Amino acid sequence: MREAIFSKLAPFIQEYIYDRNWTELRPVQIEACKAIFNTDAHLLVTAGTASGKTEAAFLPVLTELYENPATTIGALYIGPIKALINDQFERLNDLLKEAEIPVCCWHGDVSQSHKNKLLKNPRGILQITPESLESLLINKHNELFRLFGDLRFVIIDEIHVFMGSERGGQILCQLARLERVIKKEPRRIGLSATLGDYSMAEEWLRSGTKRAVITPRVEVGKRQIKLAVEHFYISGMNRRGAEGAEEREEEISECERYIFSLSKGRKCLIFANNKSQTESVIGALRKIAGEEGEEDIYYVHHGSISARLRQAAESAMREPNRPAVTAATLTLELGIDIGYLERVIQLESPLSVASFLQRLGRTGRRGEAADMRFVCAEEEISSEKSLPEQIPWQLLQCIAIIQLYLEERWIEPIKTPKYPLSLLYQQMMSILVSEGEISPAYLAKQVLSLPTFADISRDDFKIFINYLLDINHIQLTEQGKIILGLAGEKVVGKFQFYAVFAEEREYSVKQGNTEIGSIVKPLPVGNTFALAGRTWEVTEVDFKKRIVLVKPGEGQSSIYWRGGSGNIHTKILQKMRQVLCEETEYSYLQKNALQRLRSARKLAKASGLDTSYIVQLEKGKCCIFPWMGTVAYRTLERLLNSFCRESLEIKSMNGSNPYFLVIKLAPEKVKYLQSEIMSLCEQRIPNEALVSTSEAPQMQKYDEFIPDPLLRKAFANDYLDMIELRGCFQSHD
Repeated sequence: MREAIFSKLAPFIQEYIYDRNWTELRPVQIEACKAIFNTDAHLLVTAGTASGKTEAAFLPVLTELYENPATTIGALYIGPIKALINDQFERLNDLLKEAEIPVCCWHGDVSQSHKNKLLKNPRGILQITPESLESLLINKHNELFRLFGDLRFVIIDEIHVFMGSERGGQILCQLARLERVIKKEPRRIGLSATLGDYSMAEEWLRSGTKRAVITPRVEVGKRQIKLAVEHFYISGMNRRGAEGAEEREEEISECERYIFSLSKGRKCLIFANNKSQTESVIGALRKIAGEEGEEDIYYVHHGSISARLRQAAESAMREPNRPAVTAATLTLELGIDIGYLERVIQLESPLSVASFLQRLGRTGRRGEAADMRFVCAEEEISSEKSLPEQIPWQLLQCIAIIQLYLEERWIEPIKTPKYPLSLLYQQMMSILVSEGEISPAYLAKQVLSLPTFADISRDDFKIFINYLLDINHIQLTEQGKIILGLAGEKVVGKFQFYAVFAEEREYSVKQGNTEIGSIVKPLPVGNTFALAGRTWEVTEVDFKKRIVLVKPGEGQSSIYWRGGSGNIHTKILQKMRQVLCEETEYSYLQKNALQRLRSARKLAKASGLDTSYIVQLEKGKCCIFPWMGTVAYRTLERLLNSFCRESLEIKSMNGSNPYFLVIKLAPEKVKYLQSEIMSLCEQRIPNEALVSTSEAPQMQKYDEFIPDPLLRKAFANDYLDMIELRGCFQSHD
């Protein structure tokens, strides 16, 4: 069968395989070829990082396009980030040197002249981001058939990044709109290294189409992995990347020296959960290297670093036989080829098992064991700290995530929003601006038939349209047709309109004419801050052009960005409780981490946390340890606020979602808290009852243009979950 599949591949692909001394096609590549060559179904390719997924999609697709050339763009590749598209562009260019199949990448960093070549002669493969595809659908609406009329394949890379998000919904809308114009259904190919529930991914991939989805089940050898978790106490003054910090303590912490020793002389990626951490850790490592007379091999890679400096980091990581250390956020979590990595270091816990797997997958290529080290730091514990502040939440989360994968191979299921109203606004306005003057009935049909909006009723859409008329985002002509209103024109006229995620307008940071990156807010002249792992001193601020001019600064500084938030699944919190309450000592825990876990377990027993989820802290103050995920925690907060504030005489509530909730209430009411929560859970209270008529939570980019009743409905359905909350408390019982 392997020989039969190989012989079906285009001659230039066979030659490419011979030239690279591949001994055989990988199982996932064989199965993908069988699905593309022998069926007309969609294809979902799920395999680990560096397993040949990309080739599994492109080898059969390129063969089909070589043997039966498309008369327009034949394949559309959609990637989540520009760096991944650039990387795949290089790989494809290499493969296509011998074939007459052009490949064009299209995003904000690509020159207009390059794009014009494709517009003039639309052929081959187009690699694009969802935002640039939105721009094409709007600005080239009348040319879509000429560009895509013979489109055969749509390849969506890293589909787990898109599923369950408004950006993923945007892609499904775009494909449906494109299919209407070209009057055909191209085959879809989804690629991912981290999927738990294949059926959910299959459903998402085939959304709005009539084709089935084939997901090859390929047996993979057991992977060797090396894991280690260590813990450090750091002083409050030494906490890196704290909000509002401008100057920082010069002293290097024991934790940073440990990270230096882990990464010294290696090809190493350091993952942080926010940009601030990447800057501070690289600043510290660079300082240690300077003190020890070591070479500067340190880089930073995140969304606020200039493209030139990000590419420099990627090139350094790719260069063989030379050590390089890069600290990154999720910009390097995805499948960009950065060569052979010896080790991944994770600062604190990742937010999900999926993220852990994605990051683990960056190392251990070439048949070697994957090597990942976790470093958890927390402020030193003092006697003044309350019980919940003495729990090592990040350490527990690390262990829980590791154990969920090792014991169960569990990965978070992905939930799709029912009421993506911000996306509804964007897609409706996009259709309106691309098609011009249209009737209300036609607009409703075009929008509501998109698969992403299946749960939005005609009545809701009518409320939505009337509201947009009221705020002048759309208007009615004398003939009863809908056109853009003046306020709407201002929104759609900006290039930021193409994205469904909100982008904070940052200040560009420049040294002379060289762009370093960007920061959220400028500091006064003379102040220093960290960016790209170096210290800069502000020399001038141009507020009108949003430019900060800098020169190299002395010493070390820090910088603050908001970030690092996201939903944590209930199963992770429940596993954290198990880790805290059981006696197991995990082999990958290093000396400090094991000691910290033991002390936390001792504290949990002494305080009764191992037997109860509500613990009294002091008179009239208690703490709920709900052991539930972000959504259920948010629901619990609202349940108490809506139904218990008076009956329990609650004076205040504060906490850390999803770990703990501290409640100040009448001392004599503390004993009723547990029974009150259980009673409310049994009453089958709907989510809607937890949202007051005086509020309209704005969670997404265009929510400010959505009528309040619809915002309340969306929040109740997509951000609260009474059923999950009830299930959590029943399991506590």
